[in-house]
Amino acid sequence: MSCAKIGLTLDEIGVELGKLPQDSVPTPHDWAKLAGTWSTRIDQRIAELQKLRKGLTECIGCGCLSMEHCPLTNPGDRAGRKGPGPRKWIEG
Repeated sequence: MSCAKIGLTLDEIGVELGKLPQDSVPTPHDWAKLAGTWSTRIDQRIAELQKLRKGLTECIGCGCLSMEHCPLTNPGDRAGRKGPGPRKWIEG
């Protein structure tokens, strides 16, 4: 699995690796601190994907497949009045 698939860019990884000591071998504490930053991002990505999976299962289950006309989660297209894009995902 690539870093991009879990939400980390090569630039971000480079920045974090640049924080490691340049004059010695990184200690377990150094690596733990670095991994903690990445773990938080990975946990956020996992939560987003779980929310997406749940939303797809619930939405597709009704059969209408239309966020504009969905009487269950978006009656009267309320989400559309808040702006373009995946409003349910953006606003949580």
